[in-house]
Amino acid sequence: MELSTSSSPSSRAGRPSEAAAQVREYLAFQVGKELYGVDILRVQEIRGFETPTRIAGASEVVRGVLNLRGVIVPVLDLRHSMGLPADIGVGTVTIVMNLQQRTVGFVVDGVTDVVGLAPADIQPAPELADGGRGTFIQGLGELKVDGRQQMLILLDADQLLGQLGDSEQALLAVPM
Repeated sequence: MELSTSSSPSSRAGRPSEAAAQVREYLAFQVGKELYGVDILRVQEIRGFETPTRIAGASEVVRGVLNLRGVIVPVLDLRHSMGLPADIGVGTVTIVMNLQQRTVGFVVDGVTDVVGLAPADIQPAPELADGGRGTFIQGLGELKVDGRQQMLILLDADQLLGQLGDSEQALLAVPM
């Protein structure tokens, strides 16, 4: 799968242009048929899927915990968060991120690429039917994927954590 942004920053005499300095990089990944992206600076590592240790009483969003070099990391299933059934496939990975002074893993269907987007390439999140905006959606970027245009839904992972229920928040709050 080949990804490219719809615009490319220019440079003069070998110096990056002002637009190039503002380009931010996002890790693009797939959940179901949609492409999502998170700020690459929040990503600690990408791991092949390992079945986490299940926590008694945790909801289906929380797959369990992993011991990552001595750090216990809660693992959340983004498919479930997006209203899709759990489905572990060949390309399934866990994206380990640093959020809200915590290390958290997110299970996704696969990672596609790292893409750079300038502010001009990002549209604001649309208003939803209830009159609000998806609080965890930062905006929408447009990419070329295998020669066709596709939306990249940019997520604010900190806000995504804020959407969790009380029991999941309690799991994240417990020092591990």
